[in-house]
Amino acid sequence: MAPLDGITILDLTHVLAGPFCTQSLQDLGARIIKVERPGTGDDTRAFPPFVQGESAYFATLNAGKQSIALDLKTEADRAIFERLLARADVLVENFRPGTMDRLGYGWEALSALHPRLIYAAVSGFGRTGPDAMKPAYDMVVQARGGVMSITGETNGPPVRVGASIGDIVAGMFLAQGILAALYDRERTGRGALIDVAMLDSQLAIQEHSVAITTATGVPPGRTGSRHPTITPFATFRASDGFFVIAAGNDAMFARLCDVLGLKLADDPRFATNAARCENHALLKRLIEAVTLGQTVAHWLSVLDGAGLPTARVQDMAEVLRDPQILARNMVVPVTPHPGGPRFIATGNPIKMSTLDDPSALPPAPRLDGDREAILRWLDGGKAG
Repeated sequence: MAPLDGITILDLTHVLAGPFCTQSLQDLGARIIKVERPGTGDDTRAFPPFVQGESAYFATLNAGKQSIALDLKTEADRAIFERLLARADVLVENFRPGTMDRLGYGWEALSALHPRLIYAAVSGFGRTGPDAMKPAYDMVVQARGGVMSITGETNGPPVRVGASIGDIVAGMFLAQGILAALYDRERTGRGALIDVAMLDSQLAIQEHSVAITTATGVPPGRTGSRHPTITPFATFRASDGFFVIAAGNDAMFARLCDVLGLKLADDPRFATNAARCENHALLKRLIEAVTLGQTVAHWLSVLDGAGLPTARVQDMAEVLRDPQILARNMVVPVTPHPGGPRFIATGNPIKMSTLDDPSALPPAPRLDGDREAILRWLDGGKAG
């Protein structure tokens, strides 16, 4: 049995933060019933890229889930939804705060009817505060949460992080909250309300920015690929590309100097991490004067041999061929529907002795494709 076998989650979410959360829980064995809008379903069904007319974006975020299309403003579909609520362990939604209340399915109403139900909500700004009702997307919270202020090259414009961390991090925190609430329910017999804001989540991941600002009174700026408080911890150029060196302490820096043939470990400008941070631009020039003379492959071999943390800056095509990634089942096919397209998705990064690590994922659901199986289950049949 997988850790979450027997847990049923009603997933009313769309786009990224909520589906990312529920995909993580599906990977851990939960049954995810995706409740979608009739006709269009999750917005991401219309997101490119497409293979044979189906969205690869949607497929990789919804593998193994079930779909039923319900209009919660019609009596017939509300009746089905209420039967689902009676069987569910968790409801997950990412509507603007107040939307579910107006439908009659807010936390207070559902908790009174179903005291064991866990209600998990993710939104841009959370359910409280002056901006609770404002709309938000990933870029909005990256900007407002300070992430863009520290992303980009020195003296350059602020830059959005390439991955949608505004959504993804919120989805991760939401999954953590759901797991904690499931554990707490075993002790108390009661469900809980989980309220995760994308903006809050952006602040929570910026440990060094908060520390620097509160300790010095000066917010950090953009430093490109360089770490603001550890040096050398950055991207460097070789003759044929870029690689990173992460020398996180004085001993590693001394070893790096030996490998590069630089007599800098005892130089007062570089002898301590604080001094190296102060003189980071000069140190980068001195290191690159050496590294530009050889290829990335050469330096990876030399630095690996010295036990120094390093890596090539890989594009996604290279990542998908990386032997370490492949050995960990982190690139897996999504099993196609009969006659449907084949997709590639990321595997489950949570490896557990009690959890199978599959080499393929089940298909993402067709819109409303599991209605009959879900209704049979509600009538006392097998889950399907």
